[in-house]
Amino acid sequence: MKISKKDALMWFEFFSQLPEDEEISAKHQEIVNSTFMQIEAAVEHRNSLLMSQIRGLKTLKNRTYYVGNDDKFPKGCISCLFGTGLNAIRKTNKCNLKCKFCYDYGQLENIPPIGDDVWEIGGTKFYEKDIDLLLSIYRKPTGISYVYLEPFIEIEKYYSIIKKFNDAGIYQHLYTNGTLATEENLKALGEAGLDEIRFNLGASNCSDKVIENIAIAKRYIKSVGIETPMTPEFFEAFLKKKQMILETKLDFINCAELHLNENNIYNYYGENMYISRFGYISPIWSRELTLKLMKIADEESWDLVVHDCSNYTKFARGLNWGSKSGMSFGASNYGCEFSRIPYEFFIPILRDDSFSFLSEEELPDDYKPELI
Repeated sequence: MKISKKDALMWFEFFSQLPEDEEISAKHQEIVNSTFMQIEAAVEHRNSLLMSQIRGLKTLKNRTYYVGNDDKFPKGCISCLFGTGLNAIRKTNKCNLKCKFCYDYGQLENIPPIGDDVWEIGGTKFYEKDIDLLLSIYRKPTGISYVYLEPFIEIEKYYSIIKKFNDAGIYQHLYTNGTLATEENLKALGEAGLDEIRFNLGASNCSDKVIENIAIAKRYIKSVGIETPMTPEFFEAFLKKKQMILETKLDFINCAELHLNENNIYNYYGENMYISRFGYISPIWSRELTLKLMKIADEESWDLVVHDCSNYTKFARGLNWGSKSGMSFGASNYGCEFSRIPYEFFIPILRDDSFSFLSEEELPDDYKPELI
């Protein structure tokens, strides 16, 4: 079934008014599925046209796309896409900023603490002295990442555990908004053995201070880059400070396709959205902006990598994780982050006259409103 945009709008306006606890029928689900596939097909077509304009576009064994210097592709991403996955180590439950794209938007005061003297790895609490036991039992991961939420709030606690994993020969990368970084703590991270650091430059709207910290980080840490959800605000701010950013000699820019959850989706109400493989929900402009930035980087021959960390990449990541976890063929941790589909958020794209489905068919008689 290739539902028409007009019929899809009619049905989604109906679905959006249903009580939250009301289940939809199997035929209704077919209509929902057809609508999502129609929207996604049109979005994919638009993105394919943009990709066709990037002469130097490369693929990493069909798991993701990028442009630029192959030698600077972040090894943390390679671990994620080909190794044992995104092995997250959690410690800090606080952040000094409030970003509208944050997955914990509105919930930052409610994030449970990990514990003063413990670290969370794989959902289990560990004292630092337990790491040797952990490494003696589990197969060594290809890489680990420090996430959740802003580690520089208590960065001094990280040095010793980074050194312990470095001594074990495990690749390590860390995420930060960069506003609390200093030459002293960046140097300490490098001396402890941190391999890679990723600055969420969009969190500070490309502040000069964070850009300067990127340059400082390059003195002490081998691989330094930016990882930011691609939004119109970041795209505009980046281009205004492009030269200053490139002069830091950073290695990569991971352009994350912004996907939304129940915490942050209301910050983007009214935007044109799609759902990728019935999983992540994103504004359609996010990946489009990534591809436009990649085209600029390719044409200007930036000496770094610009990586299209899209929903497709995250789908591939989930499959890799499932295969490495011994799950059944095709199993993955990729999926929708909503307990109930937020139908009302797809009404804007269905009302947008500038957005067209690739092909449409009339609804079969038994799928028309008066007969369901």
